[in-house]
Amino acid sequence: MQFEQLSAGHGALTAVRTGQGPDLVLFHSLLADRHAFDPVLEALAAKHRVTLFNLPGFHGSQPCLLPLMDAYIAALEDGFQEFGIANDAVLIGNGFGGTVALAFALAHPERISKLVVSDAAAAFPPEGKKQFEVMSAKVAEGGLGAIAEIAAKRVFSPAYLAAHPELIDERKRVLMGIEPKAFQHACQILQEADLEPQLHRLKVPTLVLVGEFDQATPPPLNKLIADKIEGATYIELPGCGHCPPLEQPQQFLTAIKDFVGL
Repeated sequence: MQFEQLSAGHGALTAVRTGQGPDLVLFHSLLADRHAFDPVLEALAAKHRVTLFNLPGFHGSQPCLLPLMDAYIAALEDGFQEFGIANDAVLIGNGFGGTVALAFALAHPERISKLVVSDAAAAFPPEGKKQFEVMSAKVAEGGLGAIAEIAAKRVFSPAYLAAHPELIDERKRVLMGIEPKAFQHACQILQEADLEPQLHRLKVPTLVLVGEFDQATPPPLNKLIADKIEGATYIELPGCGHCPPLEQPQQFLTAIKDFVGL
């Protein structure tokens, strides 16, 4: 596939683009990067112009100066503007990218026509917040490589990881492309996120997906999002973990096919 390299904000935000057609935008997870969408990218790009953002501090994009969701949204809005993304774009976010996509849709509903939230949370319970605190502390002490095993267990379902133990080393390679301070900022944003009170006012057509065995953002957190957004559709993917495009790409494509228009 051919990729166009994009940058906005004088190089502060980076992305790649492929395909032709209506705009489709992808936001990746905290413990992944845009390559998590590689297994589904050819299918997505067959009918869409796909823009894969590198979120602030991840793999070429500069970190935001402050650990604030508003700072993320401002940077991403600059990207939408400078990358020439049309106002009828479909936005897909996984994990942290799903929470950011929710916040973006709430702040700029005029910029997108449809929203797909995969394995995300509008807010985390105390035990979820504690996990981000633990990961942030480990990164501060030992760098991103220190959480490779934790990351693999959060990204993949137990059975899938047991069948592919080499994925722990693969997660380590991915994590080393993230700016440590930006990772800690993202953990803080997720600890403080509380989008639930706003979900009722989101009128963008929304599809919520979640893997049955997601350890990071379990099904109840995703079901809550779907329940709070009027008209939202909820789909649970059997046997899947936190990152369906990476672990179960065909299941993911089947789930979004009619909604996105593949």
